[in-house]
Amino acid sequence: MEIIVAKSAGFCFGVDNAVKKVYQLLDTNNERIFTFGPVIHNDQVVNYLKRKGVKIVNDIDEVNEKGHIVIRAHGVTPVIYKKIKDKGLILEDATCPYVKKIHNLVEQKSSEGYRIIIVGDKNHPEVIGINGWCNDNAYIVNSADDVEKLKKSDEKICVVAQTTITKEKWHEVNEALKEKFENILKFDTICSATTKRQSEVEEISKVVDLMIIMGDKKSSNTQKLCDISRKHCPLTFKVETSLDLPQIDVEKIKKIGISAGASTPDWVIEEVIRKMSELNNQEVTKNEVNQEDFNFADALEESFVRIRPGEIIKGKVIGFNANEVYVDLGYKADGIIPLEEYTDIPDFQIEKEVKVGDEIEVFVQQINDGEGNVRLSKKQVDINKAWEDVEKAYNDKTPLKAVVVEVVNGGVVASYRGVRIFVPGSQLSDRYVKDLKDFLKRTIEVRLIDFNQKRRKLVGSARVILEERKEKASKEIWETIEVGKTYNGVVKSLTDFGAFVDIGGVDGLIHVSELSWSRVNHPSEVLKVGDTVEVHVLEFDKDKKKISLGYRKEEDNPWVKVGQMYKEGVIVTVKVLRMTPFGAFVEVIEGVDGLVHISQISNKRITKVEDVLEVGMKVDAKIIEMDLENKKINLSIKEVKPIDPPDNNAKETGENKEEPEITEHKEEMEVTLADVIKTSEEVKS
Repeated sequence: MEIIVAKSAGFCFGVDNAVKKVYQLLDTNNERIFTFGPVIHNDQVVNYLKRKGVKIVNDIDEVNEKGHIVIRAHGVTPVIYKKIKDKGLILEDATCPYVKKIHNLVEQKSSEGYRIIIVGDKNHPEVIGINGWCNDNAYIVNSADDVEKLKKSDEKICVVAQTTITKEKWHEVNEALKEKFENILKFDTICSATTKRQSEVEEISKVVDLMIIMGDKKSSNTQKLCDISRKHCPLTFKVETSLDLPQIDVEKIKKIGISAGASTPDWVIEEVIRKMSELNNQEVTKNEVNQEDFNFADALEESFVRIRPGEIIKGKVIGFNANEVYVDLGYKADGIIPLEEYTDIPDFQIEKEVKVGDEIEVFVQQINDGEGNVRLSKKQVDINKAWEDVEKAYNDKTPLKAVVVEVVNGGVVASYRGVRIFVPGSQLSDRYVKDLKDFLKRTIEVRLIDFNQKRRKLVGSARVILEERKEKASKEIWETIEVGKTYNGVVKSLTDFGAFVDIGGVDGLIHVSELSWSRVNHPSEVLKVGDTVEVHVLEFDKDKKKISLGYRKEEDNPWVKVGQMYKEGVIVTVKVLRMTPFGAFVEVIEGVDGLVHISQISNKRITKVEDVLEVGMKVDAKIIEMDLENKKINLSIKEVKPIDPPDNNAKETGENKEEPEITEHKEEMEVTLADVIKTSEEVKS
């Protein structure tokens, strides 16, 4: 069996420089050493450095003491440099020279008015750092599909690359960009070492039966090497250490290729080569392999702890994603907690609840989950501890707060720190529950009413707690209630005649007439079930356990408002609302009606109000009387502008037509008779 090792396998210049800088600091000073993020995407190296006292921080605000801080090869944004300076930390800048060149280029072209486009992974720390040098204003694309989402534009474009992407991706994206932009300035910033490493893997993978690519599971450039290799050699395996090597049939596999990502230490590469060579004592074919050893392999192996399935051990959170939490156990491999084994809280927000550096207890489920990782469970530890609380709560009859996680036949299942408690539907509330699904993901308080430790079966009730609290609250209310007292309550139900409100263990009624100063046809026009409302007591009967509540506020009383707005003698514009035989009711302001008597409409005789007014008509009227106490306002239209009836209003018959003339002659006759009497008296005298 022949083994071919890529010349460029292992640390690139930038990674080698960053790691050496940390080792030098460890050897030459006694001050605290921090790295901004893992100095290298390799758990073996990172874990060793942590044991030496190096602390990883993901935010400068986490640093609360003086010391050195190493900026890793990926580089950072200008904001991070400023924070380091403001904290008074000693900066050790190990940014890769190739990356620093991109920072300078992006900053310059951005100031010249170019829109920056970065070809790479938007979540990669290198890309995040580059984007910071153009005020986080770059377009970040990782494929032709990403380019398709951009709008066509005539703006000036400057394109740069993440140093570890493939040449294939670079060309693919740039071809797509031609369809979107006309003015493009391109800078191929892919690291030459990356290009060389990828080319070597491509050539070796074409002539071997099996390919081994070494690197950390989080390493981007290692994954790209695997992708390139698999195009030519389907039997490509990604390993972190020699412990992850696959079983090899030396009878069938005649030629093996080996390469490694930029973050793989030389001692790991040498160990893999040695293991492979021992399979049949074959010679290794290689043109160049760095033989330098960092002299910590033995110390690292000795420092590994021993763990077994079923044990509960402590570890530190070193990272997480949307589905998993990574834990440093001090073992040769890190532990992984799947999200479902971390908690069963619905809609758990891992980015808010999990913090890198947290020390946690975990249950070891498997030493090797098939990918060389230790499978862990935090939930199992929580459950074991929670049972102690559960038993105490049952004996003391104290409530437990649990989250409803499942609806089952006849009730729901609530989880208390992983311990499942069955709550029958009849015990969920002190009121009828129409749909049990309404309680999903809600936190409820339950008291255990059945506890079977052997079968680990628990039954809980929220109803007993609610009823006890309601009874206590009810007693307190009836002892302290008085007319005018204000309560905050919750609307429980609506009827045609009003709304029932729970004011803390006792229900009171807001009559429909007390909901608003305006006319209300149904309570649903003002309130809905579940509303929180402020109410005041109008009257109560302790014997009958009845309370009448008021909802409308005195300051909203329109009769108070109208008294503040108008006085007698003021002319206002009113709207005619309805007619009566004796006059018309008009709206002075919303909620306040006044009366215009039929005699106050015109100076002439009016038979019917409808003859001169219409509903909805707006007219000017003078307030001639205001009785706010009895809620009465009288107005006059004729004192402003009389509305006379039409001339043909009373000319319906021939007899009626003559009536005005008779009236006129009657007045004339009365005057003449007076004169006659006066003259007669004068004659007599």
